[in-house]
Amino acid sequence: MTSYPEEPWRLAGQMYLSLWLVPVRELPRVADGTRPVTVAGRGAVGAAWVLYENDSVLHYNELLRAVLVRDGHRPRVCITDIWVDSAASMAGGRELWGIPKELADFDIDRTAGLRAGAATEKDVLATAAFEPGRRIPGRWPLTYRVAQTLDGALKTSSVRSRSTVRTARAHWIAQESSPLGELSRRRPLLSLALNDFAIRFGDAVPEPSRTARSVTPR
Repeated sequence: MTSYPEEPWRLAGQMYLSLWLVPVRELPRVADGTRPVTVAGRGAVGAAWVLYENDSVLHYNELLRAVLVRDGHRPRVCITDIWVDSAASMAGGRELWGIPKELADFDIDRTAGLRAGAATEKDVLATAAFEPGRRIPGRWPLTYRVAQTLDGALKTSSVRSRSTVRTARAHWIAQESSPLGELSRRRPLLSLALNDFAIRFGDAVPEPSRTARSVTPR
């Protein structure tokens, strides 16, 4: 049995993010009831390494891929692939929000920028190197909703964040056998380092259910 906190989760740490424009035929499957946002036959895909630390409700590492989608006319973010090194995060992500988290082992080096790798028992998922550049003044807020499939229905969840932002240069490597194999086929359009972020993930629930839940990981 694995326990995890009820939503919303308050998280803090560092994120290293790259964005691509990908041909529609190469986009991963998104949540039922949503469609990728496309321009000239391409969709927006992001991949990120996230290090949850400091005042986070859980401390763990994460590698994810997400697609910009629309729910009707409303823009959403759909997380299509995601790995973590915390059983509690995996169970909570699946049960609360329909986020398809899997477990992986991470190798993180923050000596200069970021050097990161993640692997499962079957695959080396990806490696990446980020070299942070110029800091953009201020702390930047961002609010959006994540759209996932939960119990056969569309589930949207709010995300509110604030962070400092740096431009970055990034180099990604993923084998063709990896679920993230297409990341090596083209250079990122844009890469950023979101430092010392604070995130509120999820929506408030009624007081009677605000207790830790326990589940058996799938």
